[in-house]
Amino acid sequence: MPAAAPTDEPVPMTGAILWVAGVLLALANFMVVLDITIANVSVPSIAGGLAVSPSQGTWVITSYAVAEAITVPLTGWLAQRFGAVKVFTAAMVSFAAFSALCGLAPSFGALVTFRVLQGLSGGPMIPLSQTLLSRIFPPSQRPMAIGLWGMTTVVGPIAGPLLGGALVDTAGWPWVFFINVPVALACAFFSWRLLASRETPTRRRPVDAVGLGLLVLWVGAMQIMLDKGKDLDWFGSPLIIALAITAGVGFVAFIIWELTDADPVVDLRVFRHRGFAASTVIMCVVFGTFFSSVVLIPLWLQTNMGYNATWAGRAVAPQGILAVIMSPIVARLTTKVDIRLLVSFGVLVMAAVSFWRTSFASDITFWGVALPQLALGFAVPFFFIPLIGLALGSVNPAETASAAGLMNFTRTTAGAFAVSITTTAWE
Repeated sequence: MPAAAPTDEPVPMTGAILWVAGVLLALANFMVVLDITIANVSVPSIAGGLAVSPSQGTWVITSYAVAEAITVPLTGWLAQRFGAVKVFTAAMVSFAAFSALCGLAPSFGALVTFRVLQGLSGGPMIPLSQTLLSRIFPPSQRPMAIGLWGMTTVVGPIAGPLLGGALVDTAGWPWVFFINVPVALACAFFSWRLLASRETPTRRRPVDAVGLGLLVLWVGAMQIMLDKGKDLDWFGSPLIIALAITAGVGFVAFIIWELTDADPVVDLRVFRHRGFAASTVIMCVVFGTFFSSVVLIPLWLQTNMGYNATWAGRAVAPQGILAVIMSPIVARLTTKVDIRLLVSFGVLVMAAVSFWRTSFASDITFWGVALPQLALGFAVPFFFIPLIGLALGSVNPAETASAAGLMNFTRTTAGAFAVSITTTAWE
């Protein structure tokens, strides 16, 4: 039976097949988000195993972050050119292949190369999983789809260090990468079987080589500056100064070019929608403060409080418990309560938790750390899920992939800036 012709209007699924497809897409998103932090705790083991210094070992993290940051905003162009389902499936297969190669890497140089390719593959999966979830769920159930996606996005960075520490301690650092392979291949196979008939329409688009080059230039310079700034004493280093100038000039040139080019590689015009623009700004500010604590608290526990990687992960893990429980509840509330009230409530509770943490001292107990995490897990879905729904609901259906890519890019960039500022101020 031939597949249905691609259409701009989403064709919802129904019944059990809808939830199977939804879980597959959410699982794919969880895997990629997890991979952002799962390798963090393995850096010392990788450095020792491949005979490099710990500071060199951090390139395992930097290389992935730079590559992923470049491809996330390209998602809209890729989806329009090749189709969202094809790009998503190809990205998962590539992610599985390069994950396997990372685990098999015979040298540190090879590992960094494969991490770059893994990041390039993983970048489009985050916004495309979001796009396809919105596409296959009927309008009445779309908040549940966003809740499912938001839950995996919130829990992934928290679960990463916990799972990574356990794998490194029991099986060795290669398994931090090998664990992706069966999950990615299974998601790719079943997603293609279920979603091929829901392919998005495509059109032949020229490659905006100048825009792409400028994107690679300023994003690459910015990510390296943020990742290496603290180690190189920030603007006391000529390299950091050069990277900052390159990123700033490249960013301005990129904005000017993309707004004036007839067929830009990144469609910045989605910011003309006031709801999307406002939601993106709010997401950047609040997510930056949230994500900096996700990184800083485990670091503080390990360097100042004598926790090992596993126990530091356990101390912050309660955040994921209530996030999982509250995500579907909040998703239902978005159809009954003013979204602005839900977002405001979530932000206020997150602010209260931050104030609670100001009482942390060197004699704090395990539960003294864990209970604020539990409260934060309750609050985050109230902020995250309604705001994503508002942002994507403000754009045209044909712009969903571009909007999702840009929102995820700005969110992760804000997180990177916040982590760099917070860790530098802390030290």
